[in-house]
Amino acid sequence: MLFMIIEKFKNGDPLPVYRRFRDQGRQAPDGLKYISSWVTPDLSRCYQVMECEAPELLEQWMERWKDLVDFEVVPVITSAMAYETLAPKL
Repeated sequence: MLFMIIEKFKNGDPLPVYRRFRDQGRQAPDGLKYISSWVTPDLSRCYQVMECEAPELLEQWMERWKDLVDFEVVPVITSAMAYETLAPKL
């Protein structure tokens, strides 16, 4: 499963997040795969795509960051998957 993770840095401050990442890495449990990420120009939010078969792995990862980040999680599919789903109806 793919998930779009919308991270809002607490107090609008990305520095604690980037410091922890520098010192401790992503802290993702085995089985949770980082795909890619984008950050807003004002550095207040990060959008990440993560992949895992067990959503509880995502919960474990967010638990490690919740003191610095507020999370919104949106299950997503690729555009190719959406097309494949809709193709019989086109």
